[in-house]
Amino acid sequence: MTRKILGLSALLVLLLSIGMLPASSQSMGEAVPTIIVRSVTQAERPIEYETTRLVVENMRELGLDVEHRAVPWAQLIDEIWYTRTGDDAWEMTYWRMVGRPERSDPDEFTYNLFHSSVRDGGYNFIGYNNPDYDALAEAQRVEVADKEARLDIICEAQQIIRNDMVNAYFVHPLTPQVVNTQVFNPDSVVTQAGIGVHNFWTWIGIEPTGDETTLTTSTTSFLNSFNPLEIAGDAPSRVTEMTWDRLMRINPIGVAEPWAAEKVTWEDPLNVVVTLRAGMTWHDGEPVTSEDAAYTFEAALAGTTQTDEDGKESFRAEAPDYYPFARNVANIEIIDDLNVRYTLHTPSAAFETSSLAKLNLIPEHVWRPIIEDLLTKDDADVDSIQEDIPIGSGPFKYVAFDVNEFVLLEAFDDHWARPKIDAWLMNVLPNQEATLGQIQSGEMNFLWEWPGDPGVLRDIVDSNEQLDLFSAISIGFQYFAFNVRYAPFDDVNFRQAVAHSIPQQFIIDNIYNGFAAPADSFVSAALEYWRQCEDLPTYDFTIEGARQLLADAGYSWDDDGRLHYPGG
Repeated sequence: MTRKILGLSALLVLLLSIGMLPASSQSMGEAVPTIIVRSVTQAERPIEYETTRLVVENMRELGLDVEHRAVPWAQLIDEIWYTRTGDDAWEMTYWRMVGRPERSDPDEFTYNLFHSSVRDGGYNFIGYNNPDYDALAEAQRVEVADKEARLDIICEAQQIIRNDMVNAYFVHPLTPQVVNTQVFNPDSVVTQAGIGVHNFWTWIGIEPTGDETTLTTSTTSFLNSFNPLEIAGDAPSRVTEMTWDRLMRINPIGVAEPWAAEKVTWEDPLNVVVTLRAGMTWHDGEPVTSEDAAYTFEAALAGTTQTDEDGKESFRAEAPDYYPFARNVANIEIIDDLNVRYTLHTPSAAFETSSLAKLNLIPEHVWRPIIEDLLTKDDADVDSIQEDIPIGSGPFKYVAFDVNEFVLLEAFDDHWARPKIDAWLMNVLPNQEATLGQIQSGEMNFLWEWPGDPGVLRDIVDSNEQLDLFSAISIGFQYFAFNVRYAPFDDVNFRQAVAHSIPQQFIIDNIYNGFAAPADSFVSAALEYWRQCEDLPTYDFTIEGARQLLADAGYSWDDDGRLHYPGG
């Protein structure tokens, strides 16, 4: 497979290479320095590696000196997330946002990916800062009465991001998964809108056909941690959503519905009363009460105010991953053992989806002493915490795990939605050959994560009557992210030129083998309602057009073909 993709990539570069444009008549500035484009390694995710390698070759056709730096995923996260500024700051990277149920509402991406308030420690790691965009991201949140008006705002937000080209979107993956339908009833496998079959409803509802009652799957990534106040990556998220309950959950058609809450009652646009199910218990036997529902949000809001040398104050959240989803809560009132009232700062059209269905319900008796201890320290937050055996209240509970090797869960018999399987096992298998071997031999019966050529899975299923292939367009997307804090990526003309160097359809046809849909926005085509916008700007693949765009912006080329900044 690798040799085939490499050949196609090289062929594309050969066929589509063009001659140099003449140097600009404007004065020549400094040469654009070497650009490092990051991705994961070929062994971990060959599709991402090969796509990056192809785009790097095309960027060189623009007169750029470009280095492709491939590192393990855990290292890449560290380099991108924690090195946003300074001499070692990243410049451009292949990145992916996965489809999660709570992302069925566009608020999470609309606000948290681009609002300037989350540039330093939140999801806006690209450093985007646009007051006009901020106003739209805020406005769509408070437009609760008129859904059509909110759609107009979100469409305008998509237009701005596409014009500014701060992220170069190119595909929404069609996530391929393989299920052994001799072990499980295929009719019990649930396809969730924008997610695929690897979702909560499948995990709790999949029906064994015989004596094999353990679902065995795998991931290519190390599991990092299992912590209800940390978003540690895609694979750990699949585990935490099963082991910690949420007050609401996103159902298979993408709508928030009560879960640990028996009902959710809006008293007015700012006040919502949550009534918990009676009789719930934590995995350690303690009862789940409204105090826990209240503390879940208190923990997400916890933090300290710090003052720098210039006297400027800043807030450091103890749970930075979840703080953005809780901070609209102004007050929490415990009414009785099963009822709690949340009062919001401002009306929120997405509160049910992005908050009540987002935050993991946590036990106060476990987490309050942990948070109180962390508040006394200057250099620690909840990301540093790992319970020996985590305590949740979800339909599965932890038996054992090693974040570098596996996690084993078993059904929680006291849960009102006890799964139909008895156990759920995820092994860490970075080696793709081992993954393919195990799904074919029966050692694995549910393959949900496949970073390689989807055509390989299609061929395996075609030759094995025990296996079925499922796929669905994802809410998530794959893209190249630009650190817009620094030149040359602080220039929209340069970013747009790079976008023109991405051969979107070739990537879909030849690297994804057709298992992807074109992407031009942070709102997936799977969310049909929120994509009812006028045509967004297009960036067709054209090296010549990209070079002309740079020339028109004042960039020029020296005698060796190296791109230089505009003079001055």
